[in-house]
Amino acid sequence: MAETLKEILLDSSRRPAVVSDFEVLVDQEVSDKGGVSGAVVKTGFAAVKKIKPGIIPAAVDSLLDDFAGSLEPFYADFRGKGGGDFGAYLSSRSDEAADALLSVTDARAEKSSRDSIKKVYGKLRPNGKKNVEEALPRLGQLIDKHAANA
Repeated sequence: MAETLKEILLDSSRRPAVVSDFEVLVDQEVSDKGGVSGAVVKTGFAAVKKIKPGIIPAAVDSLLDDFAGSLEPFYADFRGKGGGDFGAYLSSRSDEAADALLSVTDARAEKSSRDSIKKVYGKLRPNGKKNVEEALPRLGQLIDKHAANA
């Protein structure tokens, strides 16, 4: 059985399924957004997907290694405490977990040479932490699913 997130999520035989599941997670999270800020996220998300089909799985795949690395300390602590529900564990440490994940996207946006990417990211980033925190239970469930099959 795989012991680390890198072994679970980045194994070449499982990676396509992991990327596909992450794409579904992103779609579900966007779909669940409500209110004015949710409408902004939904509109922007739909526009990006229409302009560049396939961008979500490509983005997930390109960020997956860094996301796995940022969550590795959390997963090691979770396993050290006996495991259980990783989504609940992440939610119990939502502030730190969200910051760890956002550090990946912040660094990627900062390195981008495309001003349009930086501009869009800058508009979405203020609500990013709240959105990531809301996604942590599903993210943990997705990781638990793949860990069970590793």
